[in-house]
Amino acid sequence: MKKSVIFVLSCFFVFSSCSLNESDSSAPQEIEYYWHLIQVTGGVAGIDERFDVDTIVWNFDDDTGTLTVDNNNTDDSIEDGLDGGTYSFSVLDIDGNTYLLVDDEEIGSFNVNQSTFTLDTNKMSTGTGADGFIYLFQLETRAVTGS
Repeated sequence: MKKSVIFVLSCFFVFSSCSLNESDSSAPQEIEYYWHLIQVTGGVAGIDERFDVDTIVWNFDDDTGTLTVDNNNTDDSIEDGLDGGTYSFSVLDIDGNTYLLVDDEEIGSFNVNQSTFTLDTNKMSTGTGADGFIYLFQLETRAVTGS
């Protein structure tokens, strides 16, 4: 008798597409974008520093205009961009070129494609320089269940 009850319940779950671990698929999901700094080049000395993924991560929140930097680099002698913390950010768009402002200071021109973000501190809205740094970031996306 036990076997037939288990068989009937199993058939019910299979044919009704029910699951004991069913999650709420109606909950909206958001995608969060995390930019991992993987390389810094340039400067007067012509440096070429590479970082492991997750060492330095930038997360832009467009809704609040907030940039959160998680900087786990412990070597102060290596150029790694912004210190860990929360900053305000905005974007300038001038003649098809985009420039990043952090805490109301322009820090350089940037370009984003499908999987990379490049920030060039040599290119500013006021002109170009030669001793700045170029920061290369790699994209990571995370699905987050909305509330």
